[in-house]
Amino acid sequence: MKRKTIVALALTFLMALSLVACGTPASSSAPASTPAGSSTPESTPASTPESTPESTGGADGYEIALITDIGTIDDKSFNQGAWEGVVQYAEENNITHKYYQPTEKTDDAYLAGIDLAVEGGAKIIVTPGYLFEVPIFIAQETYPDVTFILIDGSPHNADYSEFLTADNTVGITYAEEQAGYLAGYAAVKDGNTKLGFMGGMAVPAVVRFGYGYIQGADAAAQEMGLGAGSITMNYYYTGDFVATPEIQTMSASWYDNDGVEVIFGCGGAVGNSVMAAAQASDKKVIGVDVDQSGESPTVITSAMKELAISVYDTLTNYYAGSFPGGQNLIFSAENDGVGLPWGSSKFETFTQADYDAIYAKLADGSITIVKDTDADGNEVKVEDVPTTAVVVTNLNA
Repeated sequence: MKRKTIVALALTFLMALSLVACGTPASSSAPASTPAGSSTPESTPASTPESTPESTGGADGYEIALITDIGTIDDKSFNQGAWEGVVQYAEENNITHKYYQPTEKTDDAYLAGIDLAVEGGAKIIVTPGYLFEVPIFIAQETYPDVTFILIDGSPHNADYSEFLTADNTVGITYAEEQAGYLAGYAAVKDGNTKLGFMGGMAVPAVVRFGYGYIQGADAAAQEMGLGAGSITMNYYYTGDFVATPEIQTMSASWYDNDGVEVIFGCGGAVGNSVMAAAQASDKKVIGVDVDQSGESPTVITSAMKELAISVYDTLTNYYAGSFPGGQNLIFSAENDGVGLPWGSSKFETFTQADYDAIYAKLADGSITIVKDTDADGNEVKVEDVPTTAVVVTNLNA
């Protein structure tokens, strides 16, 4: 579909929705054609973005835009982390900003959101999630005067035969395997021997979190002198990033029937179902992407990507005239791009000194972690992840 056609269709939807969407919260599944932009989305109607100063674009429109993937900007996870970086930078520098929520998980819907942002005056657009890799591959050429920050991916065409990060784009990825490693290491060092991993879709980022979690738990067990099979891990991908009664039921079964002590809820809203089960069973949860300690008293720590920091810093570089266009950056322990939120973590025996020591080893490269692919780009299966002490119950991986 051509770009002008997409814009026309999207704007047609906007006109139609303005007649029926009055009062729809910004945190609901507002369509890409229904922009919102408040830093307090839970109280700002998506149909009336002009109701807050942050949403008032003026003659120049809305300068910084964020397009969500299939989540919302108050999802307590990936989209929210990126949006917080936008809001912090924009508010500190008095720059207009807005987010757009696509109506569906398709390249055309994401491109329609980008079209609307550009029509609305966006000079720089933040897109959180690997689902934007193909849309940004297209949009960076369609809009050479607009700058793009692609979080968690690198632009490529639909069949992966061509990768190109143009000068007006930066791709940012994270060492999820390191964040997962830290979470697994801390969980075992804190005395847990029965672990769970409840992933969302088995996309590279989620897989890397999981593989790191296995290896971190194994490393801690070996340091503690625990023998083969001393750590057990239930391992599952739900196939989506939504909360469901089925996930809550499975998590409850792990806790109550299998004796699992802590589950790493690694899949956006999937974690909400895990937390509900943990609260009912008086068990523990590890959050993901952002600090999720405020979501439930069951969350003992979170395997974090420093989303807000990376977005904030990249926006700072853009406005300082040093935007790293054409590059694909990796945020890792080496540049403080991943970690555990020490201030809010609720460990019993795992100490700050323990954390600092293992983090330093990750940062200096002395720890090698097996990821989702090997050096030749071949897929690594979960059963091929090296372990000594950990036994993984491979439920559907």
